[in-house]
Amino acid sequence: MYLDPLEQTTENQRIEIQAAGFSIENHRILEESISGSVAASERPEFIRLQDRMEVGDVLVVTKLDRLGRNAMDIRKTVEQLEAVGIRVHCLALGGVDLTSPAGKMTMQVISAVAEFEKDLLVERTHAGIARAKAQGKRFGRPPSLNEEQQMEVRQSLENGENVSAVARQHSTTRQTIMRIRAASSKS
Repeated sequence: MYLDPLEQTTENQRIEIQAAGFSIENHRILEESISGSVAASERPEFIRLQDRMEVGDVLVVTKLDRLGRNAMDIRKTVEQLEAVGIRVHCLALGGVDLTSPAGKMTMQVISAVAEFEKDLLVERTHAGIARAKAQGKRFGRPPSLNEEQQMEVRQSLENGENVSAVARQHSTTRQTIMRIRAASSKS
């Protein structure tokens, strides 16, 4: 049994699991104190749990998000557990065994929804960036030299000064001066 203390108290999860008909020995209960935003494979107690589990064991979680930070991570965790002969039951999904055919179908639906949501987020992000660019907004770090300083750099380079000397004069890097030179040669 894998419990998450972020759910106020792990006692609620123990009661829920026992009410579902599972009897779990105390030494088989592990409580995690790391955020659910961390992949299950990176959580120390979850790793310890996996080391303790044996073929034929059943991992019981109250909610699906106890198994990973997103649908893809959850699916990976369930598949890794299944590969070593461990079944996974999620009470929030009606106690379904996620390694059974019905559980696999549930996981596929959840993964498809998660992928769809991710695609929508990417689409909205691209639309927002395009809109911001159309409004003339700049992206990235602000230039280290303003327009006037950049004109001075171009003039110095045209007068034959070397890149390192110009960089020192403007308290910047050679790369900045070379970028300005490259940009002016393209125009």
